Amino acid sequence: MATPCDNVENIGRTLRESLYSLGFEVYPFKIGWYNEVVSQAHHLKYSAETLAVVILSTPSMFEKTFLPFLQRRCWENIRDPIDECVAHTISSCVSEHFSEQRVDISYDYEMLPSRKPKFLAQTAAHVAGAARYYRLSDIKDPPWGSKKMFGVCIHPQLGGWFAIRALLVWTGVEAGEELQQVAPPDCVGSQEARINLLESFNLRWQDWTYRDIIPTKESYSPRQREYFLTPPAQRAALLKKWGFGPRVDADMQKLTNKQGYYMTEDPAGSVHK
Repeated sequence: MATPCDNVENIGRTLRESLYSLGFEVYPFKIGWYNEVVSQAHHLKYSAETLAVVILSTPSMFEKTFLPFLQRRCWENIRDPIDECVAHTISSCVSEHFSEQRVDISYDYEMLPSRKPKFLAQTAAHVAGAARYYRLSDIKDPPWGSKKMFGVCIHPQLGGWFAIRALLVWTGVEAGEELQQVAPPDCVGSQEARINLLESFNLRWQDWTYRDIIPTKESYSPRQREYFLTPPAQRAALLKKWGFGPRVDADMQKLTNKQGYYMTEDPAGSVHK
C-alpha cells in the first residue's frame, strides 16, 4: 500500500538535476489523472494518488547522451541503440538515486503479452502537462469523413521535435494535494492549424512537417536527422560510417580477457523516435 510522502518535490528535483543536462525532461503526475481518461483495458494498476513521472527526450539528447553512449558501449547485439541508450540512462539514474524505493519503469517500446503497449505514451504526456495531445475530437466537423486519423502530441517549446521515452511509477509514494494537475498549453489553437497538423501527421508524416507546426526553440541536428531518416535496418551501417562500429574497445577487451566477461550495456508509434 502506498503511503503519503513529503518527498514528491524532492523526487522531481532529483530527476531533473540528473537528467536535464543529458537532454531529458521530467513531468510528474498522479496515476488517477491517467486512468480517468483511458479505457479500463489500459488502466495502470496502482492507486489513484500514486506518483508517476513521464520522461521526454529533447533534440539535444542525441549529442549529449546517445553519441557518447555509442563511444562507451559494445552494441553489436543491441536491437535498437537509441532504446538501449535511453533504458541505460534512466535505469542508472533510478539505481543511483532511488535504490531504496520501488520504482516500476516502462519504456515506450515495451508491450504487454496482449500486444497492448505498457502505457499510452501520448496520453501520459498530456495528463502530466508536458505536451498537448491533439486528436480527432479536437476538430469540429472533421473533413475526412470516416477515415481514421491518429492523434499527436505537440510540445509548447519543441513542437514535434521530441520523443516520449518512459513512465516511472513510485509504487510506495502518494502525491497528495501538493501535486496539482496543470493542463498542457494549447499551442495549436485554431481549427485550421489543427486540421493541418493531423493531416501532416497522418498523411505526410515522413516529411516531418508536422514537427514544425509551431515555431520551436530547438530541433534535430543534421546528423540526428540523417540517423532517424535512415531505415532502422540500415542504421548500423550508418553508425559504422560515422566511426561507431560495433566493437569492444581495447580497455574493455582487456577486462574481458582478465575477468572472463564484458559489460554491455507507423505514424502513431514510430515517428517520435
